Amino acid sequence: MIQLKNVNKVYEDGFQALKNINLTFEEGKLNVLIGPSGCGKTTTMKLLNRLIDYTDGELTIDGKIISEIDPIELRRQMGYVIQSIGLFPHMTIYDNVATVPKLLKWDKAKTKDRVYELLNMVDLDPEVYCERYPNELSGGQQQRIGVIRALAAEPKIILMDEPFSALDPISREQLQDQLVQLQQEINKTIIFVTHDMDEAIKIADQIILMREGEVVQKGTPREILTNPKDDFVREFIGQERLEKAQGLPPMTAFVDANFPSVNVEKSVDDLIDVMVKHKKDQMPIVDNDDKYLGIVSLYDAVRKHDVVLRDLVNPDIIAYRETAEVEKFVASKDTIAPIVKEDETFIGVLDQDQLLAVLHDKIEPKSGVRS
Repeated sequence: MIQLKNVNKVYEDGFQALKNINLTFEEGKLNVLIGPSGCGKTTTMKLLNRLIDYTDGELTIDGKIISEIDPIELRRQMGYVIQSIGLFPHMTIYDNVATVPKLLKWDKAKTKDRVYELLNMVDLDPEVYCERYPNELSGGQQQRIGVIRALAAEPKIILMDEPFSALDPISREQLQDQLVQLQQEINKTIIFVTHDMDEAIKIADQIILMREGEVVQKGTPREILTNPKDDFVREFIGQERLEKAQGLPPMTAFVDANFPSVNVEKSVDDLIDVMVKHKKDQMPIVDNDDKYLGIVSLYDAVRKHDVVLRDLVNPDIIAYRETAEVEKFVASKDTIAPIVKEDETFIGVLDQDQLLAVLHDKIEPKSGVRS
């Protein structure tokens, strides 16, 4: 757990970048710092790995005062992902990912296993990508390498400073989805800086909204959306997002438990039969324990029906926990929302017709359509 108590940062020229910051970043949660340029979000992040030091107050990590921790050791225990990616251009992808394990003097076998595990985790075949160089990859692929490099030494804390902002919209959405999915698997304490409210709503467990060096409001996406503190918060969120989210129930209220799924051991022809029978163009795929694996589209099934079903599964379409806030789906551009229990057991998909009806009920009275 990371705690900041009455933390201030004043520079030598007298500028006060942070004013009496009180924050808790809980272990295993994805925390998003957001606000306009110059609000103090990046300064707050830089305090955590001692790129800068605070002026007064108290900052502790797992109960230890951060100023008493050697900064080199501290940084080696943290992952760090930045906007410009920062891959070493003269090093292979393998060596880029293995940078910190080598500094920590891991043995070669352990390092190789970790690099291969991470590349597979982000759907980059190690046999294909290990010997390539950064300039041979797309921007989205490079940023995936940046993310897994931060995970390589199994840090408890990962700092991410606007990591996706330089990417095209499609790559950015894909990486947001992948980050949410990764976090469900790795449960790290992540501090993520962004200026994009849709991104914050989509990925965050806790949003911290800042202005002029102060924390204006903090809470879950749902708490922020349904109970904005003041006009600044309302303006920053935007009226359209507020209207969509106001009073929305959690994901559990919209579960279509009758939506079919198909076991990954079935044939592609069996899958097509189920999809035709139920008139579905996308189908959740599960393993023998009903754990969600991903989605297969009818288009892919028909086009590639001569392969095994497992090869068609798209794992990038994330599943939402049944306790998740429906705003995360509203903020995304997903066309299907599988819903799972805490242990990844598939229980259904979000009923979008029901969600749309609720949204219409909330928006139409404001537009004068209904009396």
